Amino acid sequence: MSITTQLFVIRLNVNDTRCEALFASGLQPSDSPTADMVAEAIIRAMQQFGIRGCAGRMAQEFGDHPHAAATRMRWVRQLAAWAAARPHASLSAEPPGWSPECK
Repeated sequence: MSITTQLFVIRLNVNDTRCEALFASGLQPSDSPTADMVAEAIIRAMQQFGIRGCAGRMAQEFGDHPHAAATRMRWVRQLAAWAAARPHASLSAEPPGWSPECK
């Protein structure tokens, strides 16, 4: 595997881990999160649950409430991408591609 491919895979894993932590956090769309709130929610979830714990909580939600979990994961992935693109901006404005069913 080339170094470029390895770095790409590592980046995907880090992004997935951040999304799992954000999914496991208590952050909600009604919080009108800022980039700082997103970062703090990820850090807290990682400290509280660990990497495996965040993944486990997400898996449990998908098992118990698959439709709600899918909606939350769409929101989490949009939020994570939005926060990464605007590290110091308020996220109260709807990010591109935002759909009403995610609220």
